[in-house]
This record gives sequence, structure tokens and C-alpha cells, in this order.
Amino acid sequence: MTGIINEQQSTTPEFPPKLGTINFKQAVFLQSASALTNAPLDTGSEVAFAGRSNAGKSSAINTLTGNRKLARTSRTPGRTQLINFFALSEQQRLVDLPGYGYAKVPLKMKREWNKHMEAYLQRRQSLRGLVLLMDVRHPLTDQDEQMVRWAASATMPVHVLLTKADKLKRGPAKNTLLSVRARLLEFGDTTSVQLFSSLKGDGLKELETLLRAWLTDASVFDEAADSDD
Repeated sequence: MTGIINEQQSTTPEFPPKLGTINFKQAVFLQSASALTNAPLDTGSEVAFAGRSNAGKSSAINTLTGNRKLARTSRTPGRTQLINFFALSEQQRLVDLPGYGYAKVPLKMKREWNKHMEAYLQRRQSLRGLVLLMDVRHPLTDQDEQMVRWAASATMPVHVLLTKADKLKRGPAKNTLLSVRARLLEFGDTTSVQLFSSLKGDGLKELETLLRAWLTDASVFDEAADSDD
């Protein structure tokens, strides 16, 4: 999870007007928010990344964007409870949600996190999909399944990244992939799953293809254009 301690906001960067072409390497930090009330305007499209602390979320975002310093890892996992937004264009964003599942986090903080995450997943109109990261060696914890349930209740597509796939041999990794895929069928047909390794870059192209599809929904930009008229 990110290590930004206080809410921050940067100047909105300049981007080319062609929204259909996404260059993930041009991602820049936009702002941090403690709740939906101080998040960026709910327009355009965004994809959120979520996962347990130490599931490799920051590494995945940094691998995707080619910037090892974009999503910074906190020295105290589970302590930072901010939502961090990264701009890809004026109407397209990546969102880094706070990590969860860290045992030393106070119960009150966990409850607050649950409240904000459920509200974000179910009320954020610009959210096009959730990338849920799980360590391939420890997939589908109770909290992982809770995230999937929240998303499913909002008819939100969920794509599971089984991270650190380089830690397992090909056979066991493949078996885990098939097992998780079968479990996700219980939550409907809006879920998908893949293996991913930030260290080796395995699965990066597959992830990029999915994100481009979610972030370039033409109807979203048509609505934005209509609202400007």
C-alpha cells in the first residue's frame, strides 16, 4: 500500500486529447483522499487496485506504469488508510486502495476501512472494474472474498491477479489458477483471474489488455462530451 501519510493533491497534468490510446507509463500522481467526499470528480473512467497488505499491490502498479516510485510501500503495512489516485488522462485514472488484512491494525480502523471501501465499490460511478491482488500462495482469504462480494453486489467486474507467481513452479501455479477460477464462478460471470509476476513481468500484457478495455468504454466519454455541450 502507499506510504503517503497526509492527503495531498497535485496540479492536474496535461494530456493529449485522444482518450482511446492509453500509455500506462505516463501515469502521474493526482491526489490522495480519505473518503469519497474528497476524491476527484466522479467522471470518466477509473480502475481500482485492492489487496491484502504485502500482496504485491504497489509492485504491480509500479510494474504496469514502469515507475518504481509511483506507488510507494508503507514501512508500516495497514497503517495508511488513504485512497491514492493516479491520472492516465483527464478522464482516466488508476486507483490504489488501502491494503487490508494486517493483524496489528486497530479494530476501529478496520471498521472505518470496511465502510469506506464498501461505499467506494458500490457508489463510485466512474469505477469500471476492480483488480484484486492475492499472493498466489495464499489466495481467497475471507477478506478477499468479502471484496469480491461487495463488487458482485454492485455488478462490478473483478479481475484477480495471483501475484508472486515466480515463487511457485509452473505446475502448482497452474493448479492454483484453476482452483481460484472455479471458486470465482460462485460469484457470477463478472470475475476473471490470471497469474502475475512483477519481478519477471509475466502476465503484464494480459493485464494491460484488460485495463484498456475497461478504461476506454466509448459510452463514458460520449456522456462526458454531452455534459460539456
